[in-house]
Amino acid sequence: MIDFSIIWFAIIVFATLMYIVMDGFDLGIGLLFPFNKDAVERDMMVNTVAPVWDGNETWLVLGGAGLYGAFPLAYSVIADALSIPLTAMLIGLIFRGVAFEFRFKATETHRAFWDKSFVAGSILATFSQGVAVGAMLDGIKVTGRHFSGSAMDWLAPFPLFCGVGLVIAYALLGCTWLIMKTEHELHRKMSALATPLVIALLVVVGIISLWTPFSHDAIAQRWFTRPNLYWFLPVPALVLLCSWGIIRAIKREAHYSPFLLTLALIFLGFSGLGISVWPNIIPPSVTIWQAASPAISQAFMLVGSLLIIPMILGYTFWSYYVFRGKIKADEGYH
Repeated sequence: MIDFSIIWFAIIVFATLMYIVMDGFDLGIGLLFPFNKDAVERDMMVNTVAPVWDGNETWLVLGGAGLYGAFPLAYSVIADALSIPLTAMLIGLIFRGVAFEFRFKATETHRAFWDKSFVAGSILATFSQGVAVGAMLDGIKVTGRHFSGSAMDWLAPFPLFCGVGLVIAYALLGCTWLIMKTEHELHRKMSALATPLVIALLVVVGIISLWTPFSHDAIAQRWFTRPNLYWFLPVPALVLLCSWGIIRAIKREAHYSPFLLTLALIFLGFSGLGISVWPNIIPPSVTIWQAASPAISQAFMLVGSLLIIPMILGYTFWSYYVFRGKIKADEGYH
């Protein structure tokens, strides 16, 4: 018999990962604005994503809709538990999107306001996403089929620290994206900034990797008991290897490998999160099967998703292919 819950969990995980990757470097550009005051270079930074940025949220919509239809219990509990950070995330994305367009059309006297709005929206959206992930990993209180905690449970040290960690991760994604897409002085600025960001991200990952098992015995047992220890050891080893690879690639002035290795680093971090919580979709106790909708509903949705996902992948690939290569100072899309 087909286990539709596992299939839908895989689809939601894939959509979430695609969103993190694509909107990650997009948001990361806004996070990097404070490190570059040059108006022309700021325009170049934005123009690297101008043709593709508004399609990145498609994956967020797909993941949210999939969660609503395939795991309605998880959707309702998460919406209740994380209503504040999720609302803040949406406000940040909306405000950032408005600033993205308006900064190109504003007069010189108003351009500074929209640049600051672009930065503020990027920080708010990224930090809120990190807080939501941290709160999920920290655990959500569920009694029966209802959220039984407080709407402010997310306001705790671990989720807030995860919010800071995701800001650093997205900044690194944006930085290595700009290394790949720009040249000359902007390329050199981003290359100089990348190594400190890699080191900062390694420190954050190390702290979270220790904080999580020390706070949750089940996660500690998952990672540090044999034979799991041997199976999962490649994950932290590959994190160190990818970080070392990014730093070496920057030193030899590589253009593409820093971004590709950063993608691998993000994937490894996401894998570590999955290892810690599986098979729970609402940590620490509600599994994907307990939260699932009826199999007939999941099967009906799957038919539509098998048509939609290839279309999304197709136009995403085509848009990135068409606008491949380095951005020039005299090129723009507004």
